[in-house]
Amino acid sequence: MQILEALYWAKSVGAEASDRQILLLHCLGQPTHNKAYLLTHDRDSLNLEQVSRYKDLIHRCNAGEPVAYLTGFKEFFGLEFKVNSATLIPRPDTETLVNWVLETVAQDPKQPFSIDNILDLGTGSGCIAISLKKYLPQANVWATDLSEDALNVAVENAARHQVKVNFGLGAWFNALGTQASSLTFELIVSNPPYIAAEDSHLANLLFEPKSALVGGLSGLEAFKEIMETAPKHLSPGGWLLFEHGYNQGETIQSLFAEYGFEFIQSRNDLAGICRCTGARWPINGIIEP
Repeated sequence: MQILEALYWAKSVGAEASDRQILLLHCLGQPTHNKAYLLTHDRDSLNLEQVSRYKDLIHRCNAGEPVAYLTGFKEFFGLEFKVNSATLIPRPDTETLVNWVLETVAQDPKQPFSIDNILDLGTGSGCIAISLKKYLPQANVWATDLSEDALNVAVENAARHQVKVNFGLGAWFNALGTQASSLTFELIVSNPPYIAAEDSHLANLLFEPKSALVGGLSGLEAFKEIMETAPKHLSPGGWLLFEHGYNQGETIQSLFAEYGFEFIQSRNDLAGICRCTGARWPINGIIEP
């Protein structure tokens, strides 16, 4: 079977164009973004093992298994991250959160916002923490997760990208341990579980870890827990930034106000959907008018 024939076969069984190309490149040992390879080598033949593997992956993809889990990797913020069933698949929506951090750092050059310590709560694959460390090498970055399997993936990804991130195993701030318990952070970011337990969208996310998706009965429990404890770990004037569900922006803003934060604001993703909300902890604990 030639490359062109393999692609036609995958199309005939209902595979989407991008999926069939990425999976074929993966089977051929080529970078999955190098789709030009398929055009310039369309008459090359696959060996029997490659044909068998490709057909298996296409059938699994058609059955709903995410392509990122099938290849074991997903691109995020220009970097490639290892993923597996213990981690969420990094999505473009989350890049909004990383961009917001970089925007905060690059604000008014006459009054630069100095960042020494950044904390990523619920790091999963480590995509947020590692991307931030890659683009803000001067910052000390910490990342925590309740899942040991997910944290192992994050550690691998940090090594892959040759950055130093301080990882902690445990629930939210408890994972910092005694070594970092006295640290304060200029920035705390999190993409916590935010889907309500009975939300119908979960039916489309069967392959991803439920613990990283479901944020309790309302989907807001993780936000409340983090907001309640964050002031103990934020530097005066430090920021707490969240990714959240498409319809949770106004509610998260109200929660920030309830917990005493100021300068509450949100950011839209590339589709124009309110995807991230954050706020600043008042300097000296005094809320400015």
